[in-house]
Amino acid sequence: MRTHVCRVPRCFAALRQLRSIRHLVSATVFQSLVTALVLSRLDYGNGTLIGLPTHLIRRLQSVQNAAARLIFRLRRSDHITNALISLHWLRLPERIVFKVAVQTYRALRGDAPQYLRQFTSLQSSTSDDLCVPVVRLHATVGRRAFSVAGARVWNALPADVTSAPSLLTFRKRLIASLSTFLSWPCPLN
Repeated sequence: MRTHVCRVPRCFAALRQLRSIRHLVSATVFQSLVTALVLSRLDYGNGTLIGLPTHLIRRLQSVQNAAARLIFRLRRSDHITNALISLHWLRLPERIVFKVAVQTYRALRGDAPQYLRQFTSLQSSTSDDLCVPVVRLHATVGRRAFSVAGARVWNALPADVTSAPSLLTFRKRLIASLSTFLSWPCPLN
């Protein structure tokens, strides 16, 4: 994944090019352009980014921060949190967990592709916890496999989130709980 992470910061060159056309388009069009460019590249395969070392995640987060600064014309020294909130962008670690959790929810409800549904199984009929498979390559890629990462993220979520009756409700509850997710004991290490 190091190669993928090293290619994403190429967005900086595209952001510099977008900066040169900022005065030619309206603010909403400019925001849409930056959003389409940056988020599509950050979201590409981000389910596989779960469990990456912090220094690699920080490199990706710096791209998202630069995009938000460009939209709001912020200096590098300005705080970025309020800009991300007003754009309704989750920080990258939360974004990765969000994508994995949504895919796990869809797999459990039968809305996901068959190849994902086969990787999710409940531990018991009385519990909503998923069975976390034992993996041989735990220290490297094994813990990032969907069957492992999806189950670990799902089991770490509060019961009110996992018991959501619809995908829309699940997403709303999940976003509300993600602010505290990173303060929980990390289910991904």
